[in-house]
Amino acid sequence: MEIQKEEARVAPVMVAMLPSPGMGHLIPMIEFAKRVVGYHNLEVTFVIPTDGPPSKAQTTVLQALPKSISHTFLPPVSLSDLPPDSKIETLISLTVLRSLPSLRHAFRSLSATHTVAALVVDLFGTDAFDVAAEFNASPYVFYPSTAMALSVFLHLPRLHQEVQCEYRELPEPVKIPGCVPVEGKDLLDPVQDRKNEAYKWVLHHAKRYAEAEGIIENSFLELEPGAVKELLKGEPGKPPFYPVGPLVNMESGGRGERGSECLRWLEEQPHGSVLFVSFGSGGTLSSAQLNELALGLEMSEQRFLWVVRSPNDKVANASYFIAESHVDPFGFLPKGFLERTKGRGLVVSSWAPQPQVLAHGSTGGFLTHCGWNSILESVVNGVPLVAWPLFAEQKMNAVMLTHDIKVALRPTVGDNGLVQRQDIASVVKCLMEGEEGKKLRYRMKDLKEAAAKALAPNGSSTNHISNLALKWTNKPNVTN
Repeated sequence: MEIQKEEARVAPVMVAMLPSPGMGHLIPMIEFAKRVVGYHNLEVTFVIPTDGPPSKAQTTVLQALPKSISHTFLPPVSLSDLPPDSKIETLISLTVLRSLPSLRHAFRSLSATHTVAALVVDLFGTDAFDVAAEFNASPYVFYPSTAMALSVFLHLPRLHQEVQCEYRELPEPVKIPGCVPVEGKDLLDPVQDRKNEAYKWVLHHAKRYAEAEGIIENSFLELEPGAVKELLKGEPGKPPFYPVGPLVNMESGGRGERGSECLRWLEEQPHGSVLFVSFGSGGTLSSAQLNELALGLEMSEQRFLWVVRSPNDKVANASYFIAESHVDPFGFLPKGFLERTKGRGLVVSSWAPQPQVLAHGSTGGFLTHCGWNSILESVVNGVPLVAWPLFAEQKMNAVMLTHDIKVALRPTVGDNGLVQRQDIASVVKCLMEGEEGKKLRYRMKDLKEAAAKALAPNGSSTNHISNLALKWTNKPNVTN
């Protein structure tokens, strides 16, 4: 009888994680969860706010997780009252806010069987802290982008007080503690229009970060020494900081035949000779820019593997979530381009197994939109970059990659808003064959080794995750 009583009293410890909609934020959080459950018998559950049915990509990746990681999609909320031009930060923030009653209900169910030690939200989920407080779960932020972007978030309330104009109108670059100075126009998209709701939401979340018991960051010291050292200082009012990166997904996930075609083709190419060209899962170019890129790749005379998507001429560059187009993107390429580059280039539609492509010995460079997951995958594999930012915080990432870390070259955007073919050809050639490209390659090789050390059994990333897991496991068993 005594034994049964004891068993009844000790509920298993669980950490709840709340990601924003979109794969870019879910993937690194999943990688973090996989490492957390490796310690002290912790369980993780993903509680996901929605404004519609989950995507196939989301369900596929969540269903493939180990038993110790469960998930639940909260009932969809309606956003039909919002203006059609509402920005993604507003949509995500309101999705979380309007899901709080459902989140409360989910917590009630979880608390009946587990001790929910912590709630980890991603960058736009801080309003869920209110529910965490009701159930005595410690609030944490998981920041899936750079330590530099996090520094901007933490510095934003002060910047907001000090600067009256739009940040892009500032004559001098913005100085962020521990980071290279950034032109106001290169700061993240949602702070570019201070009258927009998206700016107000970013400021709102930035202020609430101070309530977190810790900020978990997907980066590591050797990659961003200035920003990470500054954040580790632990000033009053700033939560403890845990740099746990680089957390990347090394599995390609399905689409077998197309993935095999890319890898088979790479097998036939010389070592380090191929430039991989991809703008991530949401990045598209205009028709005119697609044309210039094709002709620039052709002029460079370098081998390339290009993931091409149908152009999007409705917006200047791209948007966060674009439904996969069913229009054949090959129809938008310059006449005769595929024939002229046959053998030297492989063009695939919409998707390629990026982790495997970047890990392949034949891949010697990556032309990227500068999404943080893509950058980390490059670092882990030691592949230097051509930086071609599109949206979100990517311009800031490009500044960091070219001026601070020095692992990327960046083509110039002309007055007409286009990167011209001659500039593309010259930058690609320089990366793949030139002296400057060689320097970047050596620098990336050092970062690859540092990344492997951080993720090793006694590395910095592993130790930070272990410390967090220990803290959560030992949290006093207090239930409502």
